[in-house]
Amino acid sequence: MEISWLGHSCFLIKTSLGKKIITDPYLLKGDVFESQISVVTISHNHFDHNYTDAFKEDTKIFNDYGTFSYEDIIITGIPSYHDNVNGNKRGKNIIYLIEVEGIRICHLGDLGHFLTQDYLGRIGLLDVLFIPVGGNYTLNGKEASKVSKFLNSKITIPMHYKTPDINFNIKGVEEFLIHMDNVKEIKSSSFLLQDVISNESKVLLLTHPYFEFRHP
Repeated sequence: MEISWLGHSCFLIKTSLGKKIITDPYLLKGDVFESQISVVTISHNHFDHNYTDAFKEDTKIFNDYGTFSYEDIIITGIPSYHDNVNGNKRGKNIIYLIEVEGIRICHLGDLGHFLTQDYLGRIGLLDVLFIPVGGNYTLNGKEASKVSKFLNSKITIPMHYKTPDINFNIKGVEEFLIHMDNVKEIKSSSFLLQDVISNESKVLLLTHPYFEFRHP
């Protein structure tokens, strides 16, 4: 299985059987969406997370709560909030649990609050966690570190933080990293899961996104 950071909160997951899964797509410079994408998950309807115009008609798009299946992929959308006041400031957010080929992947979307034991029970054991760390609109670095340790995924990948081509009022990844142990830098936008996964929990920092962020 190959995981690529396309930028912001958008990742491309390629399974060993050739399925392609995209999380929180945004307007990209490039033709990655021109190829056949099997599944797309959308955590909330903000422009930097819900760009779907380029996908083909047979791409399955998930943007709701509940458990769904698409061939050998199981998708579970878990209700959460974009802020720490029950959605009263920025609305709802969907946490996605993706289960494919025996791997459990969790994308937290624009999560803005801490998680309770109930969430831990619903999410369960994780192999890969994508977590927002930039603050302002989501968890900040320190808050994200607590959520990351709470979920205790084998691999944790920070997302939704300041990069040179993003002009949002969010912070960089540094605050998250200083509160985390066992950080491994990968000088690429992609990696093969079998090359990095083990029983030891670690944070993977992908050094640059595959695409630059494009504002509409």
